[in-house]
Amino acid sequence: MVYEERNVWTSLVVSVITMTGYVIVVLQSAGGGPLTDVDWFPLMLWTIGISIAATILISILWGLLAGAKDPDGVGKSDVRDRDISQMGTRVEQSFLVIAGLGVIALCAIGADVFWIANTMFAGFAVSAIIGGIARVIAYRRGLA
Repeated sequence: MVYEERNVWTSLVVSVITMTGYVIVVLQSAGGGPLTDVDWFPLMLWTIGISIAATILISILWGLLAGAKDPDGVGKSDVRDRDISQMGTRVEQSFLVIAGLGVIALCAIGADVFWIANTMFAGFAVSAIIGGIARVIAYRRGLA
């Protein structure tokens, strides 16, 4: 597995775990009451911070392990990696646009800030997850 693919897998797994954790904590914090009463902002910030830190830490550790097995192949990228990255970015951007349109619609109807912020947050998460899946598929099956 090449350097870029390892990073994609790391990001994908961390994104799924942290977003699942965020949803569980928000639902538990609501305690059966309205979700708009949850103090969601600190939870969201912690989720973002943990996600970034975990992705970096796991990528470094996995890179060290891979480097011990194959010192010549660590950190090398080629044209295929660049093309897969660009394709994944296009997939991610399409989902961000959809989330942005959802946020605009929520603003237009005067939705609570909770729904607006969490729609954008979910849009970021979905775009990262779907983009990661697209990249993994491209690494496994090719771009053609």
